[in-house]
Amino acid sequence: MRNIILSVCIALSLLTVSCIDDDVSTPQDIEIQDFIWKAMNHWYFWQADVPDLADTKDDNENDYFNFLRGFNDPEDLFESLKNQSLDDFSWYIADVEAQLNAFRGVSVSFGIELPRTIVRTSAESNDVVIFVAYVVPGSPAADAGIERGDLIYKVNGATLTTDNLAEINKIFSDTSISLGVANFESGVLTPKGNDISLTAVEVVENPVHYSSIIETSGTKIGYLVYNGFRRTFHSELNDVFGTFNSAGIDELVLDLRYNGGGSVLTSAYLASMIDGSQSANSDFAKLTYNDKRNPENGFIFSFFDNATLFNKETSESEGTVNINRLSNLSRVYVLTSDRTASASEMIINGLRPSLEVITVGTTTVGKNEGSITVVDAPATSSNQIFTDLEGRTSQHTVGMQPIVFQIFNSLDQSDYSDGFAPNITVNEIDFTANILPFGDENEALLKAAIDNIVGSVTKSLHPSIKSQPLGKMPVRKFSQEMYVFPNDDLNK
Repeated sequence: MRNIILSVCIALSLLTVSCIDDDVSTPQDIEIQDFIWKAMNHWYFWQADVPDLADTKDDNENDYFNFLRGFNDPEDLFESLKNQSLDDFSWYIADVEAQLNAFRGVSVSFGIELPRTIVRTSAESNDVVIFVAYVVPGSPAADAGIERGDLIYKVNGATLTTDNLAEINKIFSDTSISLGVANFESGVLTPKGNDISLTAVEVVENPVHYSSIIETSGTKIGYLVYNGFRRTFHSELNDVFGTFNSAGIDELVLDLRYNGGGSVLTSAYLASMIDGSQSANSDFAKLTYNDKRNPENGFIFSFFDNATLFNKETSESEGTVNINRLSNLSRVYVLTSDRTASASEMIINGLRPSLEVITVGTTTVGKNEGSITVVDAPATSSNQIFTDLEGRTSQHTVGMQPIVFQIFNSLDQSDYSDGFAPNITVNEIDFTANILPFGDENEALLKAAIDNIVGSVTKSLHPSIKSQPLGKMPVRKFSQEMYVFPNDDLNK
């Protein structure tokens, strides 16, 4: 069987051992730098294109150690080893455990998610707002009554203007904050009440955010808002498709506008749920690594009939479940934005050989590469070089999430580095003053998809005020990811 021929470095023992020299005693002051260089030399997708990652770099021990000592901050070394012209998505990890928690949907936060675009309230004003994309149920923001579509216009008592845009970043960096929240009423920005004080807590986010079945013009449409490919929520995702199956939906609208990606395995499972016409073990995606890691035929992720479930606290496997697969779809609608990336784009690209994929929204990020979590761990076997998450050192918390592969579909297509342009263009930012709840049939992107399904002409929805896009929020680390885990060969 070819289901995921991948345990990160399977069957590569003769190819990998030579680049890890365990006989050299590394001085204590540069142990982290040594780990970073060796791991990047071993795994990095563009290793051959970075002169300082050449296999000969550590041939002379003294020169090599002096090179490492040129970087007092290990993160500076990591940044210097990246392909500066091609790599926007490799990340340094200061705390591996915190990152592993994030992969399980666990973070310390207020539970607020935002779009990337900040807007002026009008062309004549320097005041700016950003709308709430969604809030995590049970989070401090949800408990405080903040809702999707609310407009944040004030942070810690300061009204947001073109001069203090950076204040909005405190939503993701601070542990306590006060927010002024408003709506537009008759074209006027109107506060909803007093400023809201929030304290960050540990939040567990179920990426299966919303689902419903919409019946219109004799058509049953399954609608799913899915905000992250997290493998600890496979059961919840599968249950939604069980409901869709039981209802006999005719069409599917998959809302990935706020989904920056996640687990490649989970993406393969979701594809299997959507396209039941593909037999298990038929190709969904192929991963190609650097020349040192890549076997002749690459690594294949397949369509599946069964899914592995993972414990939400430990991420350990805890059995399998039959995948609820839809078998009657000839097309799927995908709602997109400039936050749709990685494993989300993998769904679009991977389903295109077998289904018509109609995208609605704005152009996606364009991330056709993926990563692994690299840690400072002894190689207990040749396929665990820098990937044994449980065996990592206790001397420091540093890790990396470097790009290590490019992903292709079954037709060897991977030409979306500029993103997928929408088939139907709808910019949610244009509706800043009228952001409707998920599932509302008049919500801008969903309405455009429904109208296309039933053959109606989409009528323009005019907000009460025309927002003026001002600029982009910076991309947060790990918000646009596609990654594999060392044990993702469980269904092999």
